[in-house]
Amino acid sequence: MLDADKAADRTVQTVVIVGGGNAGWLTAGRIAAKHKAKAGGIKVVLVESPSVAPIGVGEGTWPTMRSTLIALGISETDFIRECDATFKQGAKFARWVTGAEEDFYYHPLVLPQGFSKADMAAYWLQAQSKPELAPQFSSFSNDLCYQEAICERSLAPKTIRHPEFGAVANYAYHLDSGKFGLFLQKHCTEQLGVEHILDDVTAIQSAANGDIAAVQTKNSGLIAGDLFVDCTGFSSLLLGKHYQVPFKACDDILFIDTALAVQVPYPNEDAPIASHTISTAQDAGWIWDIGLQHRRGVGYVYSSKHCSEEEARATLARYVGPAISDLKVRKIPIVSGHRTEFWKNNCVAVGLSAGFLEPLEASALVLVEMSAQMISEQLPANRQVMDIVAKRFNQTFLYRWDKIIDFLKLHYILSKRSDTAFWRDNRKPETIPQSLQELMQLWSHRAPCDLDFTSNNEVFPAASYQYVLFGMGFKPNLSAQQYLLDNWDFATQQFQQNRKMIEQAVSTLPTHRELISKIRHYGFSRI
Repeated sequence: MLDADKAADRTVQTVVIVGGGNAGWLTAGRIAAKHKAKAGGIKVVLVESPSVAPIGVGEGTWPTMRSTLIALGISETDFIRECDATFKQGAKFARWVTGAEEDFYYHPLVLPQGFSKADMAAYWLQAQSKPELAPQFSSFSNDLCYQEAICERSLAPKTIRHPEFGAVANYAYHLDSGKFGLFLQKHCTEQLGVEHILDDVTAIQSAANGDIAAVQTKNSGLIAGDLFVDCTGFSSLLLGKHYQVPFKACDDILFIDTALAVQVPYPNEDAPIASHTISTAQDAGWIWDIGLQHRRGVGYVYSSKHCSEEEARATLARYVGPAISDLKVRKIPIVSGHRTEFWKNNCVAVGLSAGFLEPLEASALVLVEMSAQMISEQLPANRQVMDIVAKRFNQTFLYRWDKIIDFLKLHYILSKRSDTAFWRDNRKPETIPQSLQELMQLWSHRAPCDLDFTSNNEVFPAASYQYVLFGMGFKPNLSAQQYLLDNWDFATQQFQQNRKMIEQAVSTLPTHRELISKIRHYGFSRI
């Protein structure tokens, strides 16, 4: 065992990541790229079991993935070609409000027009009560953002003439999770100097101060390190099993606990590709529909307390259609919640080992990205300062998990559906976090704003809350502050500007399928 005083002074020279998958490789890549692993800087070792397959879902990302790929030195063209990737410009929520066939709203990835210059949401809300303006308005996202129009027409967010990562409209990606993991592995080992060990961890060796000194492997012996990253998935081998850090369940807030996933081929090679995630509400949950290049990823996530597996399979079959009879449906259990701390001693958890919530709004991969970035950016110089970094990391991510839970729950409490117990139960006050209840009280008199949140790097900023609130028909009472709406000329200009941007975008942007074909054939210009 290491002497405690020597351990305190020990320089962080080796980072050992236990577990692969997207969480492991994104973390390895971030640290190796930042800390020059290939040029003799920090040594990064990834130990991955050859017998544990990754979950293989999580095909939606957040726009942060673009900066992640840039930080890793990855070509966007290569990424799109090798990971079956497509563009994601937000999410379309169908049948969440009333359950009617025509019921939908968008959460796009472009800020509302004029968002940083005026309270445009308040002007838009007030405009609904002005008969002379009524014919000009449709929905919050369409009236204040040009991206809904792009998505409704299956258009791309850019053209082949744009350089890599450049765009007309902000975007994220849809990707094949399995292919992405292999792509990252190849890049990290060949370009970034990550050492890859395929082996099973059989035991953990502790230091005198309670740190992890090394992991024992079946065939490779002891693998020592200064910082250990737990990417072992739901098993949480290091943080959960070794350190016994408790798991805080949130199934009393978010009821989803099971997923049925299937890969659906397109009817033909020219079929349109949706440039957004489609989330369609069902009796006991919702169905995701993600368009990749050669197939769609479709899955029904539901509450087993509100629906039997047989009923869920029938619901999924109705959505997919007759083709499902030839397809393999995977059942995936979901344990909704997170660890009470994420960094303990010299071990930090990233990905499923830290926690998981339902796949609504693609929060899983963005939390991996943010975790990997913070570990890399604030990698402690030695063991002495590691506890300070760990404390900051835990505070940051406990806040982020709580805010994501609030944001996901928001989608359910605003629904007007009363056709099944699932939707009725979701609106019961005892299932709504106090923090969200307080925000809803604030917003009953005004629109969400950035000052409602304390982080300078929110996962879901005020604009996201506006899109969901007003997309679902929420109507605050603005009567007490009418005097603030004193610049209608500016507001009208913003509405008009948005209409012009819609006209320009729909007349110049290619279809999503057309752009993907050109990328595969020609590629983008490198930045």
